[in-house]
Amino acid sequence: MGYDLTRFQGDVDEELICPICSGVLEEPLQAVACEHAFCRACITEWLSRQPTCPVDRNPITNSNLRAVPRILRNLLSRLNISCENAIYGCTLVLKLDTLATHIEECEHNPKRPLPCEKGCGFVIPKDEYKDHNCFRELRSLVHNQQQKMSELKNEINDQNLVINELKRELNLVKDFMRAMRVSNPAMRAIADQMERDEVTRWCNGLARARVTRWGGMISTPDEALQLMIKRALSESGCPPHILDDLMENCHERRWPRGLSSLETRQNNRRIYENYVCRRIPGKQAVLVLHCDNTHMSEDVMVEPGLVMIFAHGIE
Repeated sequence: MGYDLTRFQGDVDEELICPICSGVLEEPLQAVACEHAFCRACITEWLSRQPTCPVDRNPITNSNLRAVPRILRNLLSRLNISCENAIYGCTLVLKLDTLATHIEECEHNPKRPLPCEKGCGFVIPKDEYKDHNCFRELRSLVHNQQQKMSELKNEINDQNLVINELKRELNLVKDFMRAMRVSNPAMRAIADQMERDEVTRWCNGLARARVTRWGGMISTPDEALQLMIKRALSESGCPPHILDDLMENCHERRWPRGLSSLETRQNNRRIYENYVCRRIPGKQAVLVLHCDNTHMSEDVMVEPGLVMIFAHGIE
C-alpha cells in the first residue's frame, strides 16, 4: 500500500499517486505496455485476482511489470514526508528516500529494538519492554529448543532406519558379487575393486595419528585387549571382509620381518616414522593400512594392514 497523502508537505504530482490505493507510490512498478505505475503490493494483489491493468483494463501479468524510470524515482525521493511515528511524538520531516533508515533509528518508534538490561540478553521491541519477563522468555526459549531437539532426534532416527536398510541392501549386493566371482572372472575383478574402494573410504574417514613412543608398542596383546580393539574397529565402520585379518595382524606372529622381533623393531625405529597411521577411535592404538602405505617396503608392511596397540605414546 502507498504512503498516506496527508503525510506530505506541499502538492504531490498526480503521476506519483497509485491509482489503486490513492496513496503516494511505495516500491513502484510500471506496466510495460501502458506505462501506468502502481505500488508493488497493490498491483501484486490486484493481479492475483484479475490479470488486467486497473486503469485501462489491458491484459497484464506479473511478468509485464518493471521498475519505474529513474526520473520518477528521483521525483519520489525528493518529496518531504513526516515520520510515521508522529503520533508517538516524532516531529521530524525528511526526504522520502531517507525514511526507511530514520524509522529504524527513530527514538519514538514503538518497535525500535532495545537490548534487555536485566541480564537475559534478549532484544525486545520498545513497546514490549515494560512487559518483558526474562524468566518467562528464557523458559520459552528452552522449551522451543527442546522441541527442536526432539524433532531432530526423530529425523535422525528416521534417517538411521533408511541408512540401515541401505546397508542391508548393499551387503546383499556384496554377498551376491562374492558368490558370483568364484565362477566369473569379470565379476571377481569388480568385487575386488569395490572392496578396495570400501577400505579406502573407511580409511579416509579416520583421523591421522602420530606415534611418539614406538617403545610403548604391545607386541603380544592378550585376548581381552584384542576383543576391545576389534569392537572399536567394528564401531568405526571397518569393512567386515578385512576385520578378522586386521585383528590377526595385531600380534607379532603375523608381523612382517621388519617388525617380527624386538631386535628388528629397535633397529627399524627410524623407518616407522614414515608410516601413515590412523587412530582407532578412543583407543591407544593405530591402524597402518596398506592403502595408506604403498611407499613402505614389504619388510614392514602387509595386506590389508597392521593394528598396533600401545601402552602410551599416541597423539
